[in-house]
Amino acid sequence: MVEATFLAVKRGIVEILFEITKANPDMIWSIDPVDFRDVLMSAIAYRQGKIASFVCGIVAWKDAIISSDDDGNNLLHIAGKLTPDFQLAHISGAALQMQRDLQWFKEVKGIVPQCYKEYKNVDGETPAQVFTREHKSLQKEAEEWMKKTEESSTVVGVLIITIMFAVAFTVPGGNNQDAGFPALLHEKSFMVFIVSDAIFLFAASTLVLMFLGILTSRYDEKDFLKSLPTKLIIGISTLFVSIAAMMVTFSAVLLIMLQRRMWLVIPIILFGSEPVTLFV
Repeated sequence: MVEATFLAVKRGIVEILFEITKANPDMIWSIDPVDFRDVLMSAIAYRQGKIASFVCGIVAWKDAIISSDDDGNNLLHIAGKLTPDFQLAHISGAALQMQRDLQWFKEVKGIVPQCYKEYKNVDGETPAQVFTREHKSLQKEAEEWMKKTEESSTVVGVLIITIMFAVAFTVPGGNNQDAGFPALLHEKSFMVFIVSDAIFLFAASTLVLMFLGILTSRYDEKDFLKSLPTKLIIGISTLFVSIAAMMVTFSAVLLIMLQRRMWLVIPIILFGSEPVTLFV
C-alpha cells in the first residue's frame, strides 16, 4: 500500500491517492522507505502541484507544512532541489527549465512560515542556498543557451531589417514622374504591400531590441524567473510575425506584377505560405 501511495504521488495521479486515503486515511502520513519523505514532501520534490494541494486540503494546514526529512530539509529546501530529469525533458531550453524551477520555488515559498525561509538544514544551508547550489550548472547552461539564441536571432533580425528597408523604397510599379508618388498608390494590393512591409520592419526592429536586452543582461538567478524568458518569448514571437509579414509582402508584390496571371500567382502564394504554416 505504501509503495502504491508514493508511486501515485510521483506520477501525480490524484485519483489513486484519493482512493487509497479513502480506504485508509492514515496513509496520508506514511513515509517513503526509499528517501524517508512523507507524502507532501514527495509531492514537492516531484513537482506535483495537484498532489500537494490535495494533501493540504485534507490534513491540518500547519501539520502538513512543518514536516522535515532526516537531513533537516523542510519543504522549501526540497523545492530548492533540481527537478528530476524526466520532468525537465518536455521543457525545451535550459532557460525555460530554470524558469520552471524558480516558479515552483516561489510557489512553495508562499505557503511556508516565514521562519522556514531562513531555516538551515544539517549542512547549514538555507533553502535559497540549496537552490543556488543545485541549479548552478543549469544556470550556466541556461546562460549559454540564451546567448547562442540571441546571437543567431540578432543576425537574422539585422538581415531582415536591411532587406525590408531597401524594399520599402523600391516600390513595385515605380513612381509617378510628375508628383513623385507611387504609380500604384490606390491599388489594394499595393496598400497590402506597404502595410505588411511596415509590420515586417517594426517586428524585426523589436526582435533585435529584445535580443540586445538579453545580451546586456546580468544573467542573475532571478532574471530567469521573468525578465529573460519574457524577452525571449517576445523576440521569438516578433521573429514569427516578421517572417509571416515577409510572406504577405512577397505575395502582394506577386499580385501586383502578375495580376493577370492568377493561375500562376495562387500556387506560388500557397507554396510561399508553407514555411509559416509548418512553423505554426
